[in-house]
Amino acid sequence: MNVFESLERWRTYRRTITGSVGFVPTMGALHRGHASLLERSVRENNQSVLSIYINPTQFNNSQDLCNYPKTLDQDLAIARRAGVDAVILPRYEDIYPDGYRYQIDETQFSNELCGAHRPGHFTGVLTVVMKLLNIVRADRAYFGKKDYQQYLLIRDMVDAFFMDVEIVGCETVRECDGLALSSRNVLLDEQARKLAPHLNALLRSCATDQQIADKLECMGYAVDYIVTRHGRRFAAAMLTCGDRQVRLIDNVEIN
Repeated sequence: MNVFESLERWRTYRRTITGSVGFVPTMGALHRGHASLLERSVRENNQSVLSIYINPTQFNNSQDLCNYPKTLDQDLAIARRAGVDAVILPRYEDIYPDGYRYQIDETQFSNELCGAHRPGHFTGVLTVVMKLLNIVRADRAYFGKKDYQQYLLIRDMVDAFFMDVEIVGCETVRECDGLALSSRNVLLDEQARKLAPHLNALLRSCATDQQIADKLECMGYAVDYIVTRHGRRFAAAMLTCGDRQVRLIDNVEIN
């Protein structure tokens, strides 16, 4: 497995690749959900590329950025076991040589759900994904559907800008108790971890959105939203762990 901290070295290597290229962009702190994306990319492509970059422009809360887990050695071991061919580890100055002057904005759906509670979040997401897709020049890029709003925005961005890459949505990987795997789960303390699975269980119940929000608040959650639209029920809520709050998101398909 080749690890590239220099984009110039990556570009030289990229010119030697033949066949299809699969790509999984991440912020690190990899778990079984990420591993499933990497394994699918390996199955479906001649070469698979992973990027690890904690993107500051998508954090509207500086404390959240500081608390984001960093597990590079573990991440590289997971990538190696999955059969990844190349890992890119860009720096801020590589991704934003313009100082973030140029940005990708979506003016409708990005202002709903998570976007309504995290100003500028999806501008940061779309901008960094556009840059990474241009750097890697992948045939397919893989995204988990846990971040379903993000998946739809990236898919539609690629269509809107006529980008020659297929965006592949992959089903959410969960713990046995239903909790969606997330890099932030490691920040949950023992009490919060016991409460966390109730989010998914209630989303799958017959209760209304408001009833679910009320029940979660009674359990100790701080609810951002519970909303049903586009044939899915979406949720974002926070649990307090010591002196910080851990934000959980989830969504389920509604029949």
